[in-house]
Order: sequence, then C-alpha cells, then structure tokens
Amino acid sequence: MSAEASAARSIGRDIAQIVLSSRPISWINTAFPFAAAYLLSTREIDLTLVIGTLYFLIPYNLAIYGINDVFDYASDLANPRKGGIEGALLAPRIHRATLWAAALTNIPFLAYLVIVGNPASWIWLAVSVFAVIAYSAPVLRFKERPFLDSLTSSTHFVSPAVVGLALAGADVTAAAVLTLTAFFLWGMAAHAFGAVQDIGPDREAGISSIATVIGARATVRLSLGLWVVAGAAMLLTSWPGPLAALLALPYVVNAAPWWNVTDDTSATTNRAWRRFIALNYFSGFLATMILILAWVS
Repeated sequence: MSAEASAARSIGRDIAQIVLSSRPISWINTAFPFAAAYLLSTREIDLTLVIGTLYFLIPYNLAIYGINDVFDYASDLANPRKGGIEGALLAPRIHRATLWAAALTNIPFLAYLVIVGNPASWIWLAVSVFAVIAYSAPVLRFKERPFLDSLTSSTHFVSPAVVGLALAGADVTAAAVLTLTAFFLWGMAAHAFGAVQDIGPDREAGISSIATVIGARATVRLSLGLWVVAGAAMLLTSWPGPLAALLALPYVVNAAPWWNVTDDTSATTNRAWRRFIALNYFSGFLATMILILAWVS
C-alpha cells in the first residue's frame, strides 16, 4: 500500500471516529423537537425548517458529544461502556480535530439561524449553545455539578424545541408551557437514570454527578418520579396532548425493576439503559402519530 493510500485510510478512520463521537443513534432526539415545534407552528416546509433540522441533527450533536468525549477522555478509559454506540473513545491525536470539526460545522448553521431569527430565538439559541459548551468544557464542567448536570443535559434536548417555537413566532400558550415542562422533566429523568450506571467509573475518576451524590437507589426513584410527573403534566394539555402521557409508561416500566438498586449493583442498570435507547425510537414514532393527529385536528 502506498503512503498516500495509507494516509487516506488513516484520515478516513479518524473522520469515522469523529462522526461516531456525535452519537448518530441519538441524532433524532434533538432534531425531532426542533422540526416538530417549528412545523406545527408555521404549518409549512421552508428553508429554515430544513436548515434548522439539519443543524440539530448533526452539528449540534457533534458539539454536545464531541466536546464531551474530548474532555472526558481520561475517565472514559476506565468506563467499559465507551467505545461504541454509547460513546466514542477518541484517540488523543484527534481531540483537536474533533473540536475544530464541532466549531466549523456549527458556525455556518448558527449564522443562518441568527440571520433569519428574532430576539427571542437569539436568546434561546444562545442558551442552547451555552448549555452544550458548559456541560463538558473545562472550568464550567456543569456535568460535574450535581443536579445542574441533569438540568443542563435536559436543556440540550428541550432548547431545540424552544428555538423552533421562537423562530416560528409561536404564541406562548399554557399547552406549550406544559408540554415543554413535561419534556424537560423527561430529560432530567433520562440523564439522572443514565448516570446511575456510571457511579463506579465516575467515583474512581473523581467525577461528581447527581448519581454519585445521592446514590443509585435515590437517583432511580427520582427518575421514576420525574417520568410520572412528566406524564401527568401532559394530561392537563388539550387534545391530543393527553395521549402523550402514555409515552412515560414504557420508561417507568423499564426502570422500575431497579427501584432497590444499590451503588454496588448500579452497573446493572446498563441493561435498562440499552433498552432506553430503543424506547426513544418507539416513543418518537408514537409522538409523530400524535403530532399528525394534532396537525389534522
């Protein structure tokens, strides 16, 4: 093999690792909220919908997870979950390239969204980008600030929907506030539950999280409570919103067996976490059906 071909293969592997760091399996979790909020508000497909959806599909996730994988490399080495769909294990030699890739792919999309936006969308877009950077970047490191970690992580998923609503100039209604609140509680529950499986590696690495502070059992119970409240909040919305209350049930059923989990057995919650990833697709499908019903009603 020639030196040129070898170099090309090496570059290809590095690009594949950078893409993997963006968690392709989770891309839809941030693109869907933006697209749904914008489309239901404007009821038309335009360039802003396409560009905004593409932004929250790939570049946004590269920023969230790529930055995280770079600055969590030392602790990720001791985490058996890393190195696959649950998180890339980026070689140090491509850390700088990953950060540059995140910046260069985000900036053009952000510029467009600012140009076509308004003061409200600018504020929420700023909140969204700040949450992405603050979660993992040195000094701020919100992911190591218990409770703030779950709040920030949930912001990653809810803020795209708020940006979509703001860009569309949607009215602030009680139904919208309740729906976003329910979504935010869901996001907090998801992050907290996901942190349980990493209690061991996080403590060994000296990393604090909501789970390392209050323990596995309390964290699981908190997550279950948040999912229940999120579902209950949707019951207070107008039709077909109450149907979305059912979306909380699979998550409760999935996590409930770990009601009495201990810190020593916390790693076993990874089984539920893997099902959680699949549940997101199932719930996304049902959410799409509810949105279609809302569209035609």
